[in-house]
Amino acid sequence: MAHWLFKSEPDVFGIDHLKAMPGKKDHWDGVRNYQARNMMRDQMVKGETAFFYHSSCPEPGIVGTVTICSAPYPDHTALDPTSKYYDPKATEDNPRWYMVDVRYKKKFNRVITLQELKETKGLEEMPLVKKGNRLSILPVSEKEWDIINGLV
Repeated sequence: MAHWLFKSEPDVFGIDHLKAMPGKKDHWDGVRNYQARNMMRDQMVKGETAFFYHSSCPEPGIVGTVTICSAPYPDHTALDPTSKYYDPKATEDNPRWYMVDVRYKKKFNRVITLQELKETKGLEEMPLVKKGNRLSILPVSEKEWDIINGLV
């Protein structure tokens, strides 16, 4: 089982939005980067855990955890012309984009800020803290998972 980090803008869909959903669960749609899509489609497994990261906000950082509660499946928003995630090249036979369902697990009592993560020993190789890594989904090693959970 692997661990992941999912980024989302808190004013668009934050951890509190997920917690308020029926069953504290929703689909993670809108991934429109092929590398992130490939990780989601080819590597994510139901039951794995992920950090929920608030991005593009005054204090970006990890705010909690979620559980992946479905296998990857085609992202239906790519087929909906009214969706901001619509992709005219996507079809039911060739979906191009995928998503998983996630369930709220825990909200941390504080934000573990990006700056704190950058300054934490043992996280130097974490993709999130490396320059130029802007993917919305990132892998998290077991060691990184344990270090970050120790900061909570």
